[in-house]
Amino acid sequence: MRNLVNSGRINAEEGFDVIGDVHGQGDLLDGLLHQMGYDNSGGYWKHPLRRVIFVGDLIDRGPKQVRVLQTAKAMTEAGSARVVLGNHEFNAIAYARPNLDETGTFLRPHTSGKTRQHEAFLAEIKFKSDDHKIWIDWFMTLPLWLDLDAIRVVHACWDLVAMDALAELTTDTDCLTDELVLLATRKGTREWSAIEHLLKGPEIDLTIPYLDKSGDLRSAARMNWWSSGADSLRELAYIPPGTTTVDGRPYPPLGDEPVHRPVAAYTDKIPLFYGHYWMPKDETPSRTSEATVCVDYSAAKGGPLVAYRWSDGLDLTDDRFVRFAPR
Repeated sequence: MRNLVNSGRINAEEGFDVIGDVHGQGDLLDGLLHQMGYDNSGGYWKHPLRRVIFVGDLIDRGPKQVRVLQTAKAMTEAGSARVVLGNHEFNAIAYARPNLDETGTFLRPHTSGKTRQHEAFLAEIKFKSDDHKIWIDWFMTLPLWLDLDAIRVVHACWDLVAMDALAELTTDTDCLTDELVLLATRKGTREWSAIEHLLKGPEIDLTIPYLDKSGDLRSAARMNWWSSGADSLRELAYIPPGTTTVDGRPYPPLGDEPVHRPVAAYTDKIPLFYGHYWMPKDETPSRTSEATVCVDYSAAKGGPLVAYRWSDGLDLTDDRFVRFAPR
Protein backbone atom coordinates (compact mmCIF):
# COMPACT_ATOMS: atom_id res chain seq x y z
CA MET A 1 0.00 0.00 0.00
CA ARG A 2 1.38 3.42 -0.94
CA ASN A 3 2.64 5.47 1.97
CA LEU A 4 0.45 8.56 1.81
CA VAL A 5 -2.23 10.00 4.06
CA ASN A 6 -4.46 12.98 3.33
CA SER A 7 -2.89 15.11 6.06
CA GLY A 8 0.32 15.00 4.06
CA ARG A 9 2.53 14.19 7.03
CA ILE A 10 3.52 10.74 5.74
CA ASN A 11 4.82 10.52 2.21
CA ALA A 12 7.56 8.26 0.88
CA GLU A 13 6.80 8.89 -2.83
CA GLU A 14 8.84 10.99 -5.21
CA GLY A 15 6.91 13.70 -7.00
CA PHE A 16 5.71 17.29 -7.02
CA ASP A 17 3.51 19.14 -4.55
CA VAL A 18 1.67 21.77 -6.61
CA ILE A 19 0.68 24.71 -4.38
CA GLY A 20 -2.07 27.19 -5.18
CA ASP A 21 -2.09 30.99 -5.11
CA VAL A 22 -0.38 32.06 -1.86
CA HIS A 23 -1.01 35.84 -2.10
CA GLY A 24 1.28 36.81 0.77
CA GLN A 25 -0.17 34.32 3.25
CA GLY A 26 3.15 33.40 4.87
CA ASP A 27 1.70 31.58 7.87
CA LEU A 28 -0.46 29.38 5.65
CA LEU A 29 2.51 28.56 3.44
CA ASP A 30 4.69 27.59 6.39
CA GLY A 31 1.88 25.51 7.83
CA LEU A 32 1.19 23.70 4.56
CA LEU A 33 4.85 22.91 3.93
CA HIS A 34 5.27 21.58 7.46
CA GLN A 35 2.11 19.50 7.12
CA MET A 36 3.46 17.92 3.94
CA GLY A 37 6.68 16.87 5.62
CA TYR A 38 9.02 19.63 4.46
CA ASP A 39 11.83 20.68 6.79
CA ASN A 40 13.24 24.20 7.22
CA SER A 41 16.25 23.43 9.38
CA GLY A 42 18.78 24.30 6.65
CA GLY A 43 17.50 27.77 5.86
CA TYR A 44 15.00 26.72 3.19
CA TRP A 45 12.10 24.30 3.03
CA LYS A 46 13.00 20.91 1.57
CA HIS A 47 11.71 17.35 1.40
CA PRO A 48 13.89 14.25 1.02
CA LEU A 49 11.96 13.06 -2.04
CA ARG A 50 9.54 15.72 -3.25
CA ARG A 51 9.63 19.22 -4.73
CA VAL A 52 7.12 22.07 -4.82
CA ILE A 53 5.69 23.83 -7.84
CA PHE A 54 4.01 27.18 -7.12
CA VAL A 55 1.31 28.14 -9.64
CA GLY A 56 2.04 31.88 -9.31
CA ASP A 57 0.37 34.79 -7.53
CA LEU A 58 2.78 34.69 -4.62
CA ILE A 59 2.15 38.38 -3.97
CA ASP A 60 -0.55 40.97 -3.15
CA ARG A 61 -3.45 40.84 -0.67
CA GLY A 62 -1.83 39.00 2.29
CA PRO A 63 0.16 40.34 5.27
CA LYS A 64 3.55 38.66 4.67
CA GLN A 65 4.69 39.43 1.16
CA VAL A 66 8.45 39.38 1.73
CA ARG A 67 8.32 36.19 3.76
CA VAL A 68 6.49 34.34 0.99
CA LEU A 69 8.87 35.64 -1.67
CA GLN A 70 11.94 34.76 0.36
CA THR A 71 10.58 31.27 0.95
CA ALA A 72 9.84 30.64 -2.73
CA LYS A 73 13.10 32.17 -3.98
CA ALA A 74 15.25 30.23 -1.48
CA MET A 75 13.52 27.01 -2.46
CA THR A 76 14.01 27.62 -6.19
CA GLU A 77 17.68 28.48 -5.72
CA ALA A 78 18.17 25.29 -3.69
CA GLY A 79 16.33 23.17 -6.26
CA SER A 80 13.44 22.22 -3.99
CA ALA A 81 10.81 24.28 -5.85
CA ARG A 82 9.83 25.83 -9.14
CA VAL A 83 7.51 28.80 -9.73
CA VAL A 84 5.42 29.82 -12.73
CA LEU A 85 4.44 33.43 -13.32
CA GLY A 86 1.05 34.62 -12.10
CA ASN A 87 -0.95 37.60 -13.26
CA HIS A 88 -0.08 39.48 -10.07
CA GLU A 89 3.64 39.11 -10.74
CA PHE A 90 3.08 40.23 -14.32
CA ASN A 91 1.07 43.21 -13.07
CA ALA A 92 3.89 44.10 -10.67
CA ILE A 93 6.37 44.12 -13.55
CA ALA A 94 4.13 46.35 -15.67
CA TYR A 95 3.42 48.63 -12.68
CA ALA A 96 7.17 49.16 -12.28
CA ARG A 97 8.00 49.76 -15.95
CA PRO A 98 7.87 53.36 -17.25
CA ASN A 99 5.72 53.96 -20.31
CA LEU A 100 8.21 55.56 -22.68
CA ASP A 101 5.38 56.77 -24.92
CA GLU A 102 4.04 59.06 -22.19
CA THR A 103 6.37 60.72 -19.71
CA GLY A 104 5.58 60.11 -16.05
CA THR A 105 3.33 57.11 -16.66
CA PHE A 106 3.83 53.35 -16.42
CA LEU A 107 2.86 50.32 -18.49
CA ARG A 108 0.32 49.46 -15.80
CA PRO A 109 -1.33 52.79 -14.89
CA HIS A 110 -1.00 53.91 -11.27
CA THR A 111 -4.73 54.43 -10.84
CA SER A 112 -6.30 54.18 -7.40
CA GLY A 113 -7.86 50.82 -8.23
CA LYS A 114 -4.69 49.22 -9.58
CA THR A 115 -2.62 50.65 -6.74
CA ARG A 116 -5.13 49.28 -4.22
CA GLN A 117 -4.70 45.79 -5.69
CA HIS A 118 -0.93 46.13 -5.23
CA GLU A 119 -0.86 47.94 -1.87
CA ALA A 120 0.13 44.97 0.32
CA PHE A 121 3.21 44.39 -1.82
CA LEU A 122 4.15 48.09 -1.89
CA ALA A 123 3.64 48.39 1.87
CA GLU A 124 6.48 45.94 2.45
CA ILE A 125 8.65 46.68 -0.58
CA LYS A 126 9.07 50.37 -1.27
CA PHE A 127 8.48 51.35 -4.87
CA LYS A 128 11.75 51.88 -6.82
CA SER A 129 13.87 50.71 -3.87
CA ASP A 130 16.75 48.29 -4.37
CA ASP A 131 14.61 45.48 -2.98
CA HIS A 132 11.81 46.39 -5.36
CA LYS A 133 14.14 46.10 -8.34
CA ILE A 134 15.47 42.75 -7.08
CA TRP A 135 11.99 41.25 -6.87
CA ILE A 136 10.81 42.66 -10.21
CA ASP A 137 13.95 41.25 -11.86
CA TRP A 138 13.23 37.88 -10.23
CA PHE A 139 9.67 37.88 -11.53
CA MET A 140 11.13 38.23 -15.04
CA THR A 141 12.90 34.87 -14.54
CA LEU A 142 9.68 32.95 -13.83
CA PRO A 143 8.38 30.88 -16.77
CA LEU A 144 4.91 31.49 -18.14
CA TRP A 145 4.25 27.74 -18.08
CA LEU A 146 5.96 24.46 -17.31
CA ASP A 147 5.77 21.42 -19.56
CA LEU A 148 7.73 18.69 -17.81
CA ASP A 149 6.59 15.82 -20.05
CA ALA A 150 4.72 14.00 -17.27
CA ILE A 151 3.10 17.11 -15.74
CA ARG A 152 2.08 20.59 -16.89
CA VAL A 153 1.55 23.77 -14.88
CA VAL A 154 0.22 27.21 -15.85
CA HIS A 155 -1.27 29.98 -13.76
CA ALA A 156 -4.71 30.25 -15.37
CA CYS A 157 -5.20 28.52 -18.74
CA TRP A 158 -3.32 26.06 -20.95
CA ASP A 159 -3.75 27.61 -24.39
CA LEU A 160 -1.50 26.27 -27.16
CA VAL A 161 -2.56 29.04 -29.55
CA ALA A 162 -1.47 31.68 -27.03
CA MET A 163 1.82 29.86 -26.42
CA ASP A 164 2.53 29.73 -30.15
CA ALA A 165 1.78 33.45 -30.44
CA LEU A 166 4.47 34.19 -27.85
CA ALA A 167 7.06 31.69 -29.09
CA GLU A 168 9.36 34.25 -30.70
CA LEU A 169 9.05 36.73 -27.83
CA THR A 170 9.85 34.51 -24.85
CA THR A 171 13.22 33.28 -23.65
CA ASP A 172 14.49 29.74 -24.15
CA THR A 173 12.97 28.93 -20.75
CA ASP A 174 9.53 30.39 -21.63
CA CYS A 175 10.04 33.58 -19.59
CA LEU A 176 9.06 37.15 -20.40
CA THR A 177 11.29 39.49 -22.36
CA ASP A 178 11.25 43.29 -22.21
CA GLU A 179 9.70 43.41 -25.67
CA LEU A 180 6.92 41.02 -24.65
CA VAL A 181 6.09 43.03 -21.52
CA LEU A 182 5.73 46.13 -23.68
CA LEU A 183 3.52 44.48 -26.29
CA ALA A 184 1.42 42.56 -23.75
CA THR A 185 0.42 45.75 -21.94
CA ARG A 186 -1.04 47.28 -25.12
CA LYS A 187 -4.68 46.26 -25.06
CA GLY A 188 -5.87 44.60 -28.24
CA THR A 189 -2.54 43.25 -29.43
CA ARG A 190 -2.03 39.56 -30.11
CA GLU A 191 0.46 39.48 -27.23
CA TRP A 192 -1.98 41.13 -24.84
CA SER A 193 -4.64 38.54 -25.68
CA ALA A 194 -2.19 35.66 -25.25
CA ILE A 195 -1.00 36.84 -21.83
CA GLU A 196 -4.61 37.45 -20.78
CA HIS A 197 -5.48 33.85 -21.59
CA LEU A 198 -2.43 32.26 -19.95
CA LEU A 199 -2.41 34.37 -16.78
CA LYS A 200 -6.05 35.41 -16.32
CA GLY A 201 -8.04 32.90 -18.34
CA PRO A 202 -10.34 33.50 -21.33
CA GLU A 203 -13.64 35.29 -20.77
CA ILE A 204 -17.15 35.06 -22.22
CA ASP A 205 -19.39 38.10 -22.66
CA LEU A 206 -22.56 38.26 -20.55
CA THR A 207 -25.80 40.07 -21.25
CA ILE A 208 -26.30 40.79 -17.54
CA PRO A 209 -23.28 42.31 -15.69
CA TYR A 210 -22.35 41.26 -12.17
CA LEU A 211 -20.31 42.48 -9.21
CA ASP A 212 -17.12 40.52 -8.58
CA LYS A 213 -15.50 39.69 -5.23
CA SER A 214 -13.94 43.17 -5.07
CA GLY A 215 -17.19 44.97 -5.86
CA ASP A 216 -16.11 45.80 -9.43
CA LEU A 217 -18.62 45.63 -12.27
CA ARG A 218 -18.00 42.82 -14.76
CA SER A 219 -19.69 42.29 -18.12
CA ALA A 220 -17.75 39.10 -18.92
CA ALA A 221 -17.19 35.90 -16.96
CA ARG A 222 -14.19 33.65 -16.76
CA MET A 223 -14.55 30.59 -18.93
CA ASN A 224 -14.49 26.98 -17.76
CA TRP A 225 -11.95 26.24 -20.49
CA TRP A 226 -11.19 22.79 -19.05
CA SER A 227 -14.74 21.55 -19.73
CA SER A 228 -14.73 19.10 -22.63
CA GLY A 229 -17.96 18.82 -24.62
CA ALA A 230 -19.40 22.03 -23.17
CA ASP A 231 -20.61 24.71 -25.57
CA SER A 232 -23.42 26.62 -23.83
CA LEU A 233 -23.19 29.82 -21.81
CA ARG A 234 -24.44 27.99 -18.73
CA GLU A 235 -21.74 25.34 -19.01
CA LEU A 236 -18.82 27.59 -19.90
CA ALA A 237 -19.28 30.79 -17.87
CA TYR A 238 -17.76 30.57 -14.39
CA ILE A 239 -20.01 32.54 -12.03
CA PRO A 240 -18.76 32.24 -8.43
CA PRO A 241 -21.32 31.22 -5.79
CA GLY A 242 -22.95 34.22 -4.13
CA THR A 243 -22.51 36.47 -7.17
CA THR A 244 -25.07 39.28 -7.42
CA THR A 245 -26.35 41.64 -10.07
CA VAL A 246 -25.64 45.36 -9.89
CA ASP A 247 -28.77 45.94 -7.78
CA GLY A 248 -27.80 43.23 -5.29
CA ARG A 249 -30.10 40.44 -6.44
CA PRO A 250 -28.83 36.85 -6.83
CA TYR A 251 -27.33 36.38 -10.26
CA PRO A 252 -29.89 34.59 -12.50
CA PRO A 253 -29.25 31.19 -14.07
CA LEU A 254 -27.55 31.37 -17.45
CA GLY A 255 -29.17 30.00 -20.59
CA ASP A 256 -28.33 27.03 -22.80
CA GLU A 257 -27.62 29.07 -25.92
CA PRO A 258 -24.38 27.96 -27.63
CA VAL A 259 -21.39 30.31 -27.49
CA HIS A 260 -18.04 30.43 -29.24
CA ARG A 261 -15.19 28.86 -27.29
CA PRO A 262 -12.13 31.18 -27.38
CA VAL A 263 -9.99 28.29 -26.10
CA ALA A 264 -10.28 24.61 -26.92
CA ALA A 265 -10.98 22.16 -24.10
CA TYR A 266 -8.00 20.38 -22.59
CA THR A 267 -8.21 16.79 -23.81
CA ASP A 268 -4.64 15.56 -23.32
CA LYS A 269 -3.94 12.83 -20.79
CA ILE A 270 -0.95 14.63 -19.26
CA PRO A 271 -2.00 16.02 -15.83
CA LEU A 272 -2.42 19.80 -15.90
CA PHE A 273 -2.41 21.99 -12.79
CA TYR A 274 -3.46 25.64 -12.51
CA GLY A 275 -4.65 28.25 -10.01
CA HIS A 276 -6.28 31.68 -10.32
CA TYR A 277 -9.93 30.62 -10.27
CA TRP A 278 -10.86 31.30 -6.62
CA MET A 279 -12.69 28.04 -6.03
CA PRO A 280 -15.12 28.39 -3.10
CA LYS A 281 -13.18 28.29 0.16
CA ASP A 282 -15.68 25.96 1.86
CA GLU A 283 -15.71 23.49 -1.01
CA THR A 284 -13.89 20.16 -0.71
CA PRO A 285 -11.04 20.26 -3.26
CA SER A 286 -11.64 18.09 -6.30
CA ARG A 287 -10.41 17.73 -9.86
CA THR A 288 -12.00 19.95 -12.48
CA SER A 289 -11.78 17.20 -15.11
CA GLU A 290 -10.15 13.83 -15.56
CA ALA A 291 -6.77 15.43 -16.31
CA THR A 292 -7.03 18.96 -14.82
CA VAL A 293 -6.68 20.22 -11.26
CA CYS A 294 -7.23 23.72 -9.84
CA VAL A 295 -5.35 24.36 -6.59
CA ASP A 296 -6.66 27.87 -5.85
CA TYR A 297 -9.22 27.73 -3.02
CA SER A 298 -9.26 31.41 -2.05
CA ALA A 299 -6.43 31.49 0.51
CA ALA A 300 -6.34 35.28 0.15
CA LYS A 301 -9.99 35.55 1.25
CA GLY A 302 -9.98 33.36 4.34
CA GLY A 303 -9.85 30.02 2.56
CA PRO A 304 -7.29 27.22 2.89
CA LEU A 305 -3.99 27.06 1.08
CA VAL A 306 -4.24 23.93 -1.05
CA ALA A 307 -1.71 21.61 -2.68
CA TYR A 308 -2.02 18.54 -4.84
CA ARG A 309 0.53 15.76 -4.24
CA TRP A 310 1.34 14.40 -7.69
CA SER A 311 3.42 11.28 -8.21
CA ASP A 312 4.26 9.77 -11.58
CA GLY A 313 2.34 6.63 -12.47
CA LEU A 314 -0.61 7.33 -10.16
CA ASP A 315 -4.01 8.44 -11.42
CA LEU A 316 -5.34 11.85 -10.45
CA THR A 317 -7.64 11.29 -7.49
CA ASP A 318 -9.32 13.68 -5.10
CA ASP A 319 -7.73 12.11 -2.02
CA ARG A 320 -4.34 13.56 -2.94
CA PHE A 321 -5.30 17.15 -2.14
CA VAL A 322 -3.84 18.65 1.03
CA ARG A 323 -5.33 21.78 2.62
CA PHE A 324 -4.03 23.99 5.41
CA ALA A 325 -6.75 26.24 6.77
CA PRO A 326 -6.40 29.49 8.71
CA ARG A 327 -7.04 29.20 12.43
